[in-house]
Amino acid sequence: MTMNQYKVLAPSEGLRLQSGPGRDLIFKVTGEDTGGAFDYFVVEVAPKGGPPLHVHYKQEESIHVLKGQYKIKIGDEIFYCQEGGFAYLPSKIPHAFLNLTNEPGEIIVVYTPGGGHKFYEEFGPISRSGPPDSKVIGALFAKYDMSLLGPPLSPD
Repeated sequence: MTMNQYKVLAPSEGLRLQSGPGRDLIFKVTGEDTGGAFDYFVVEVAPKGGPPLHVHYKQEESIHVLKGQYKIKIGDEIFYCQEGGFAYLPSKIPHAFLNLTNEPGEIIVVYTPGGGHKFYEEFGPISRSGPPDSKVIGALFAKYDMSLLGPPLSPD
């Protein structure tokens, strides 16, 4: 049996990866650190920013709001979370979120099982190098057991 190693980090430390424009991710632990159990990361969310509507087929996701106000779509329902708010996004249910403020936001995300950082290692460079090819993005989502379903949320 392999024991996981402990990890202690300063506030700005961790594996920094990029997502879409204005969305940096700081992985405090990845699935590689936790024996595949979970990922724990901080997401820096751009003003009026957030991911498009998508679904994870194998990963559960939770969001804990540290800074900002968010519109969150889970399935067909819309919820609003302020600082301190929390949302659980079960696998197989489409979801998206949007920072409603004009200021950068920040959330903590936990994926279980872990390993989500591998997706962002590939997605970040594609998403920040100009308008991404939808077929390339679709294939990348499929590689990591997800599907891209629609555009980002609108503020209204």
